[in-house]
Amino acid sequence: MKLTRFGIFSASLLALVLIFCAHGAAAQKATETVLVDYSNPAVAPSHWSITLHPDGSGYFNSYGGGIPGSNSDLKAPPVNREIHLSQEFTRRVFEVAYHQKLFNEKCESDLKVAFQGEKTFSYKGDKGSGSCTFNYSKERQIQDLSDSMMAVEQTIIEGARLEILLKHDPLGLDAEMNSLVQAAKDGRAQQICAIKEILVELANDPGVLVEVRKRADLLLQDAKI
Repeated sequence: MKLTRFGIFSASLLALVLIFCAHGAAAQKATETVLVDYSNPAVAPSHWSITLHPDGSGYFNSYGGGIPGSNSDLKAPPVNREIHLSQEFTRRVFEVAYHQKLFNEKCESDLKVAFQGEKTFSYKGDKGSGSCTFNYSKERQIQDLSDSMMAVEQTIIEGARLEILLKHDPLGLDAEMNSLVQAAKDGRAQQICAIKEILVELANDPGVLVEVRKRADLLLQDAKI
């Protein structure tokens, strides 16, 4: 079948429109962001932040709060890297943001609670923007999300420790992996998918202890990675 010059032009125009729309939708999706910022000078790292987009992509940054001793970077290594969290977890994060008016309201509890670190939750996107800062939130959804985010931070820091140990002290991996398995079981470490790369590397590395490989494989299986 022959295409007329007009038909070719129409098809080309339609293709351009579809590309433009797809690009616009992707850009809109990418610009919707939830930012979690944590600060506590009494712990290490003393500051960290997680930036998260609706597709699960994001960025993690941590620094500060040096621990006495020569191995302080192992206990609290500074981390700057892209991350990817599960769709289920990410969906919950944004659902909380929407339900809590984009964090555009007071979320600090009036109860006298010991200092646990200053947390700021922020949303910015096509629905608007907002933020709230708290030590302990009066809103159960926000407090639960805060606990979960701190557990994600724990996972990412543990992943960074594993990378350092693999390079400088492979025998130290056994105790560290045992701690991570226990933390994952009791919920202190969440979103194991955020450290998938180092776990896959350990699970397939014949140069590390068999127990380390088994625990890495177990974590990957439990996380359904």
